[in-house]
Amino acid sequence: MSGAAGCQGGGGERGHRWRRPWKLLALGLLSASSVLAAAPGAGAMSKEEKRRLGNQVLEMFDHAYSNYMEHAYPADELMPLTCRGRVRGQEPSRGDVDDALGKFSLTLIDTLDTLVVLNKTKEFEEAVKKVIKDVNLDNDIVVSVFETNIRVLGGLLGGHSVAIMLKEKGEYMQWYNGELLHMAKELGYKLLPAFNTTSGLPYPRVNLKFGVRHPEARTGTETDTCTACAGTLILEFAALSRFTGTSIFEEYARKALDFIWEKRQRSSNLVGVTINIHTGDWVRKDSGVGAGIDSYYEYLLKAYVLLGDDSFLERFNTHYDAIMRYISQPPLLLDVHIHKPMLNARTWMDSLLAFFPGLQVLKGDIRPAIETHEMLYQVIKKHNFLPEAFTTDFRVHWAQHPLRPEFAESTYFLYKATGDPYYLEVGKTLIENLNKYARVPCGFAAMKDVRTGSHEDRMDSFFLAEMFKYLYLLFADKEDMIFDIEDYIFTTEAHLLPLWLSTTNQTISKKNTTTEYTELDDSNFDWTCPNTQILFPNDPMFAQSIREPLKNVVDKSCPRGISRAEESLGSGPKPPLRARDFMASNPEHLEILKKMGVSLIHLKDGRVQLVQHAVQAASSLDAEDGLRFMQEMIELSSQQQKEQQLPPRAVQIVSHPFFGRVVLTAGPAQFGMDLSKHKAGTRGFVATIKPYNGCSEITNPEAVKEKIALMQRGQCMFAEKARNIQKAGAIGGIVIDDNEGSSSDTAPLFQMAGDGKNTDDITIPMLFLFNKEGNIILDAIREYEAVEVLLSDKAKDRDLEMENMDQKLSENDSHKQNAEEATSASQDVGAVSEEPEEEESSDVTDPDSFSPANADSDSVSISNQDSYVPGTDEAGALEPACMRGDNQPQEQKTEAESNSKVNWDNKVQPMESILADWNEDIEAFEMMEKDEL
Repeated sequence: MSGAAGCQGGGGERGHRWRRPWKLLALGLLSASSVLAAAPGAGAMSKEEKRRLGNQVLEMFDHAYSNYMEHAYPADELMPLTCRGRVRGQEPSRGDVDDALGKFSLTLIDTLDTLVVLNKTKEFEEAVKKVIKDVNLDNDIVVSVFETNIRVLGGLLGGHSVAIMLKEKGEYMQWYNGELLHMAKELGYKLLPAFNTTSGLPYPRVNLKFGVRHPEARTGTETDTCTACAGTLILEFAALSRFTGTSIFEEYARKALDFIWEKRQRSSNLVGVTINIHTGDWVRKDSGVGAGIDSYYEYLLKAYVLLGDDSFLERFNTHYDAIMRYISQPPLLLDVHIHKPMLNARTWMDSLLAFFPGLQVLKGDIRPAIETHEMLYQVIKKHNFLPEAFTTDFRVHWAQHPLRPEFAESTYFLYKATGDPYYLEVGKTLIENLNKYARVPCGFAAMKDVRTGSHEDRMDSFFLAEMFKYLYLLFADKEDMIFDIEDYIFTTEAHLLPLWLSTTNQTISKKNTTTEYTELDDSNFDWTCPNTQILFPNDPMFAQSIREPLKNVVDKSCPRGISRAEESLGSGPKPPLRARDFMASNPEHLEILKKMGVSLIHLKDGRVQLVQHAVQAASSLDAEDGLRFMQEMIELSSQQQKEQQLPPRAVQIVSHPFFGRVVLTAGPAQFGMDLSKHKAGTRGFVATIKPYNGCSEITNPEAVKEKIALMQRGQCMFAEKARNIQKAGAIGGIVIDDNEGSSSDTAPLFQMAGDGKNTDDITIPMLFLFNKEGNIILDAIREYEAVEVLLSDKAKDRDLEMENMDQKLSENDSHKQNAEEATSASQDVGAVSEEPEEEESSDVTDPDSFSPANADSDSVSISNQDSYVPGTDEAGALEPACMRGDNQPQEQKTEAESNSKVNWDNKVQPMESILADWNEDIEAFEMMEKDEL
């Protein structure tokens, strides 16, 4: 998302806000900048250093742009790791991400006006000629209306804007005759069929050749679109109308904006993320300033700036008041429910909200802009880049970073507003991180995981369109520019539209079409352009004083290894219980649930329900924590439903005296041997490695060779552990959770991910056991020394031959006949897998262990008084599956418990009892297969 070149103007005179030239209003930003930059003790960056960094930005742009032109053009985007172009249909589909690609040389069009901002006028002239000559907009391809509008239509209009500016100057583009504008108009007409809905909201996709709902269009069946998708059209469409004199484009974009405004939630004045394009019903009722909504708010304010229509400013201020009332929790910006705005909708933030501080600068509300920007910068300093999403305690939620420019944008506008050289240092950090971590021989590669530094083979067009534009402007002085940037407003893709369009071809009435506006506090309207008298009264270090308390916000919030121990010591107030940390076997957690008014209900079928009654909470604050806990639990359930899970694996103890009767549910690895393709599995004796964490070279390879290595989780990547034990000669590995008390019956299935690198070199199988299951193997080693296990995709038959041999050696002669009959009978019965009956299982199942197989988030509902989370199956790895319903008579259970205490070597049972046990084994095994272990 992009800000604007200037700021909101007009003061408190509502009827006369847009009566002065924009260029004069922008002087507020420049005056603040000049005053503070000259402030003593501000640590101003030298002019030489600024110029050096500006030149470095130019070199980085050349590296990215030249590699696109050499290796990718005329493809839409560059694939920088493989040094080739990304052509839709020739590469594996990436889903909705590919809807931006239309075989129209996307990156070149998106970069046109960036070339002029960076003073590369010759390259711009050549690029325009290539676009005119090579680009075809009549392709039979389905594209995103939103992305095509902001990137391609906006790119053509931005290119046209600077082309006519250069032509007027008389040195370049003298041959230009509006060709880019003609292409923009052609593309505009190709997008219009998407607006053929009763609401006026556009379909999310359109076929460039066949439109929508045409037999060959392959689109037009969608019912939903995001708010930003429908509400981020007015700048480009209105500019197209003003440039060409064809009013239909502006009319359609206005109608879509009007409809969204009318459908806002009237009590909160918020809008949802997704809306039905036919009925106007909100499909997703969460609201924030990030993905799905972001640029809707941005375009309301900028539409006022560009078009001079007061109604857009009225709407923006109404929404802004709601945002600051409900969503803004400085320095955080948290999504809420539009009908219950006091209730957070999720516990994480996405990186797209990084544009919002820049928009707040445009609004003139600087303090919260400084606070949020500083929080984001602290996250970047921790991970080098802003993760695609991160939690409220600054953990990585989604680890990708596709080189988004929103943070650089806000950095630029805060520097414009404050003149604080601190923001130049922030920009310097961004440059250094891009060169150090993202630069590759053929361009700049997106980060696949900010934690590991792994790359993804993509360089999106917005990287060239926005990132280098904002970074260059951050360090450029006025004399470095060949035109006045204050004469233009930036679109959300940072394309330049001239402000003189506000008085050109005004075919649309400015009459306020919406009569209902919320009466707001006058402070929403009395901000003018940022200036030193208002924002920094007698204190040129004002911005620093706001930032200072946030310097360590991330380090203080990010959990450290000893945080739980510190909590247990009772030092200070404990933070609320988080759903991801909850363990039903933890008495302290159960007590916290009770305090929050949350109850655990055990169902007859072995499932557990979570229900909250706010009136039963110990206090109103506890009730609020309970509501948040329930929402987190629902979100976890929903996320796990969406994730594609590998099936669980099995660790089966096959040696004496278990003989396959103990089967432990194990988590799979996304690398190494695929046990589902090796039916025999991997069998071997286990050995504990040294060091136990497996993070360095194994010091006891003689004990590990040809065995299955046991190691502890933590301190390094799983793939690194696997490589170390494989090098030591191990034939497999089992990683045991270091979280004391964790168990497969109180936690969801855990998958071990790779390290972001190629893991084809790992050929041995790796499985993960929670702490409780891992201790079973460790206890067996302590008691029997030699313990043999089988790693497989599911439990195998018990080792009947070894079991019978052991029985024959240990039993006296008087029982030989019974043993032989047992062997014969067992061969008739077939495959059996059973867990030891003496193992205790947890009475409750953690609701955090929802899995796609047994959770139904659609049945979840939360009201003001009650919250409810549906039950989940209690299918612990150590609990006999046939006992799930607890249908066995109590006498049988008692007998089983007493029998389980009999020494394995001295079992003496009549034939009827043995057959009964085998029948139970069969039932257990069948049930386990049904429940996927």
